[in-house]
Amino acid sequence: MSRKQVALQKVAGLCGIIGPLVPILFIALAISNSLSWFTWTDNALSDLGHQGTAGVTVATIFNSGLILGGLLSIIFAVGLMQILRKQTFGAIGTILLLLAYISFVAVGVFPETAGIIHFYVSVAFFTFLPISLFFIGGSLAKETSEKVLGFSTILLGIFAAISAAPVILVGADDVAVHELLAALPCLAWSIVLGFKLYRQSLLK
Repeated sequence: MSRKQVALQKVAGLCGIIGPLVPILFIALAISNSLSWFTWTDNALSDLGHQGTAGVTVATIFNSGLILGGLLSIIFAVGLMQILRKQTFGAIGTILLLLAYISFVAVGVFPETAGIIHFYVSVAFFTFLPISLFFIGGSLAKETSEKVLGFSTILLGIFAAISAAPVILVGADDVAVHELLAALPCLAWSIVLGFKLYRQSLLK
């Protein structure tokens, strides 16, 4: 592995760690400033990005967190792609992961006020993310030393798909709860894998 590839792996690892923490922090901040109206049972998280509903300040905080966190996560996906691209499942999975993070950025760029495009990019994120984990998990599971991480990744993909399905397919009322259940385990996976990439880059 060249120095350039090692450097990319190190940066990607850091982005895999920081990327998920940014939206979590910004969303928590947005919610803390919206306790007078936001509820987990009656709202979608995207309501926090609606200037008319949440206010300009809260909407800016929420949307900025998605955009920044998504951009960092895109770098993470690119770094992971460099490692798994020679495996069919890995290549497909990381491309889908990249599309998921691009969609995540688009959710912040196109909030609810942007119209139907917001719905499309939101559905794209919650569709691409679990499918990408199936492929990445399958790729990792082929490696003897990564079987546990591989099967754990597949299980997380299944959990994310089941959690997001009520929102995508039937339009559940407690959208925010399902969004949180679908996203949080995947964000935790990114942090774990980010640590792994960063640690490995130090050993090169």
